[in-house]
Amino acid sequence: MDFRGKPYPEMSTYKRATLDEEDLVDSTGDDIYPSSPMQVNVTLLHGRTPTCWPERTPRERKLLFLVCIVSVGLFISLITTGVFYKQTHPGLCLTEPCITVSSAIMGALDRTVDPCHDFYNFACGGWVKSNPLPEGKSRWGPFSNLWEHNMLVMKHLLENTTMKGLSKAEEKAQRYYQACMNEAKIEDLGAKPLQELISQLGGWALTEPWDKDNFQEVLQMVSANYRTSPFFTVFVSTDSKNSNSNIIQVDQSSLGLPSRDYYLNKTANAKYLNAYLDFLVELGVLLGGSKETSQTLMEEIVDFETTLANITIPQEERRDEELIYNKMEAKDLTTLAPAVDWMPYLKEVFAPVPLNESEPVVVYAKEYLQKVSDLITKTNKSLLNNYMIMKVVRKMVSILDHRFQDAEQHFLEIMYGTKKSCTPRWKLCVSDTDSALGFALGAMFVKATFSDDSKAIAENMVAEIKWAFEDSLKYVKWMDSETKKAAKEKADAIYNMVGYPEFIMNHTKLDKVFNDFEVVSELYFQNVMQYYNFSARVTADQLRKAPNRNQWSMTPPTVNAYYNPTKNEMVFPAGILQAPFYSRSWPKALNFGGIGVVMGHELTHAFDDQGREYDKDGNLRSWWKNSSVEAFKKQTQCMVEQYGNYSINKEPLNGRHTLGENIADNGGLKAAYKAYVKWIEKNGEEAALPALGMTNHQLFFVGFAQVWCSVRTPESSHEGVITDPHSPSRFRVIGTISNSPEFSKHFGCKADAPMNPKHKLLLLKNCWLSKQLSSSLS
Repeated sequence: MDFRGKPYPEMSTYKRATLDEEDLVDSTGDDIYPSSPMQVNVTLLHGRTPTCWPERTPRERKLLFLVCIVSVGLFISLITTGVFYKQTHPGLCLTEPCITVSSAIMGALDRTVDPCHDFYNFACGGWVKSNPLPEGKSRWGPFSNLWEHNMLVMKHLLENTTMKGLSKAEEKAQRYYQACMNEAKIEDLGAKPLQELISQLGGWALTEPWDKDNFQEVLQMVSANYRTSPFFTVFVSTDSKNSNSNIIQVDQSSLGLPSRDYYLNKTANAKYLNAYLDFLVELGVLLGGSKETSQTLMEEIVDFETTLANITIPQEERRDEELIYNKMEAKDLTTLAPAVDWMPYLKEVFAPVPLNESEPVVVYAKEYLQKVSDLITKTNKSLLNNYMIMKVVRKMVSILDHRFQDAEQHFLEIMYGTKKSCTPRWKLCVSDTDSALGFALGAMFVKATFSDDSKAIAENMVAEIKWAFEDSLKYVKWMDSETKKAAKEKADAIYNMVGYPEFIMNHTKLDKVFNDFEVVSELYFQNVMQYYNFSARVTADQLRKAPNRNQWSMTPPTVNAYYNPTKNEMVFPAGILQAPFYSRSWPKALNFGGIGVVMGHELTHAFDDQGREYDKDGNLRSWWKNSSVEAFKKQTQCMVEQYGNYSINKEPLNGRHTLGENIADNGGLKAAYKAYVKWIEKNGEEAALPALGMTNHQLFFVGFAQVWCSVRTPESSHEGVITDPHSPSRFRVIGTISNSPEFSKHFGCKADAPMNPKHKLLLLKNCWLSKQLSSSLS
């Protein structure tokens, strides 16, 4: 995934930003490997003591002696059989982890399906049948299951207040969690904290007559103090054309529903719009408004948001960052969008950093800002105020009493098709603690779960994947030699971040980061407000500092990974360096097919349709020769058409929107497989897993596919099609596999089999290239 989007789809309803799937084997082995009958017999035998003998009758002693002789004989027989079996099958791995993972893989397969016809159902059919959606989940798979496992680890760490040697920051994380878990206090306060906050903002027309001229002041407060973005979003990030400095950036804002499509296609999305309106109306009633007033006010808000959706630019039209990058001075914003008093606004949002009218700013949505300014100018000031307050209300729902959370849960049940369930409070609190103090909590997580040699092993795998990628560049015929050389230099320069940022393991440095974040023991709402205030100060502080590579965008427990083009870096948190992606006791085929493909995926993002625009230093500039650019565009158009020809529940995928992730999936698989072949050349063939009847080359592809086994509700699938830059799991497998000649070779797929089209990526007309493409995308 690339940095501007989400590395993988959302991991769960609790965690902001990752994916869903199921853990095949617990990498720790705790409480998962049952004792074998042999082990039980040995325990019983060794548990006998001589003192029991005098208490037996002669007949009992004789019978018991015979039982012992038979047991010992059986034990020796089993040992002998095992040794003989291993001698006659030297190519099998018969360790306990190998047997366990083999069993899990076998259970996930559907052997009735021809792998050359439908590899996803072959690899995942058994898993899908035995894994109905858990109650309350809209999607499920290895990613989400691993995240649930990580959350349980974090829960134990946060609740263990007797741990010694914690840093002040780690203690703050525990207090933050404890305040979140104080349901009695939260229920006692009810809606009062939010009602008081709204009053401080100047009130709204829900509960009292309202006629004020305070638009600029309210906009400044909701943006600066509560981190909301009603009409546009303003943030600090690396300047894409000067990667050594940070800069203020302005972009279009998000909407109340996940995508503009929900508003624009009202017929197809009527039930979602109605559920959204009902949810907002219920929030209004809970905050003291009458049903009638709330209904009228919220209908106006949804209509206004529909107008905003109409002027919002679709994401697939924003993929060329060279075209949407617009650098100007702060004073130019006044000409671009005069409805906002920009200088007071920016000074408030980035206080206490001094700003003047010549402050450089990058605008990523120039046309949108012009239109939103016109909309603000012609919209009733009461409606504008109501909308800004509602954006704050939506952000606070999850930190209020159960009535607000029940209202949101009912909305999400309709939105994502989940069955009603009671989510344990601790899951919400763990996830929110990870969001607010994730690097303090991450330090605890790393010390409890992540070893230094795991980091070294992962770093070595990254190096192997990088070698495979660079070696493939030699055989790309459509790319000119000068661009190839620059591409290799960029790949060489990619900075790898594995496990965790180093500063979190130093108490002094970690405490310094969170020094200004005050956490009290009982007041959860107050702690969240403190977090927003702290976050605003940290953001402002970055403006005058150079970008820091140790500033991660994911916390260590996260089950995900990402590539950041402006830093030319890949990040692999400790949370994903576990089964089913990696285990040191598994065959290398599984590790390369799991975490190896993830590593190759992130590496390929440096050369996808967006990442390729950045040079080795992270600067957005033209560094490819025009001939290579044109060849690249023609080839990637083939991929746009290939994935655009897939559909889920009769809804076609958007091949343009998912292009970057599809390129990364294809390139990642190719690089990981090549690295695995190189590993075999250096180390020799490894033992195969028992009972599967597969070569390790076949196992590589099965391991890759089973990471993506998943189940989803139709509503969740619909949301994914229109919002997710990743293709649905099924097509991440078959789309990539069908472009792999190595897959077809090892599974013996006949020409023109569904998984082995005669011309790779030549599924539709006008795609003129053949198997070279799979090399070009790696």
